[in-house]
Amino acid sequence: MSFDDKTENKAQELKGAAKERWGGATGNESLQAEGAAERSESKLKQAGEHVKDAAEKVKDAFKK
Repeated sequence: MSFDDKTENKAQELKGAAKERWGGATGNESLQAEGAAERSESKLKQAGEHVKDAAEKVKDAFKK
């Protein structure tokens, strides 16, 4: 996973968390749900990238 991807995914996660908290604090359920969805999407992307990284490490280990 490239540094840019990691940074982008982490920023999306933090943005989603902020929206979720702000929505909860203001009683805006729509904003809270939107934030939760953004955070979940970001976590899913990060998990996918971790799987790619692990697969690349396994592939590299067999090349040696």
